[in-house]
Amino acid sequence: MADRRLFEDIAEKIAEMVRAGVFPPGSRLPGEREMAERLGVSRVTVREAEIALQARGLIRIKTGSGVYVCEHSAEDSDELPTVSAFEVTEARSLFESEAAALAAPIIAEADLEKLDGLLTVMAEDGPDDERTTAADREFHMTIAAASGNRAIIHVVKTLWRLRTEIPEVSNTHAAVCHHDGATRQDEHAAIVAALRQRDPKAARQAMRLHFARLLESMLDATEERDLLELQRKAAESRSRFLMSARMA
Repeated sequence: MADRRLFEDIAEKIAEMVRAGVFPPGSRLPGEREMAERLGVSRVTVREAEIALQARGLIRIKTGSGVYVCEHSAEDSDELPTVSAFEVTEARSLFESEAAALAAPIIAEADLEKLDGLLTVMAEDGPDDERTTAADREFHMTIAAASGNRAIIHVVKTLWRLRTEIPEVSNTHAAVCHHDGATRQDEHAAIVAALRQRDPKAARQAMRLHFARLLESMLDATEERDLLELQRKAAESRSRFLMSARMA
């Protein structure tokens, strides 16, 4: 139980240092190794804590550059941070997988019946339907609530705000969900089956597999979008070239 909360404690310690001015807005945090030594934990714990702080809008993780304190913290306002669909999904995988594991031994039968009903709603409606998205959110929030961890519930709720209120994130999900309705339904059903078996390990794994596949689908959708954009630009260039040739 203590290990489960360790990254949350470290995230709060880093947040306190930011608020105290140890790491002012715009500054770069020390590397993972240095932070791990300073806080007396592993680099993995530091990494998990930083992902949690990024979800809260306190820091910004820049691949290949480092971790920076945001100029204006989303903790102090209702403004959402600028994040990508990949970042949101990575964070959801981290928190929601553990939420499922925590929920498995204690989830109420009424919650399992509710999840069954939400599976039916998602199966009946189209992948782009607003009702399906609402049911999807309720499905994941029900599992988070069943974990009994208020910190996780708050984070998952915030991550869903990022998922639905940031246009780039919402559009990427729409592109993926348009093609993966049946697969997503099977993955959700597998999560419910693991919860019904009261198996934390299986519930965690089922949730992780769901997000791993979602991340892979996002990569495929992004590549397809980039290819279409390249083809569009090539067609425009060809059109301009042919027009210039005719006028010559």
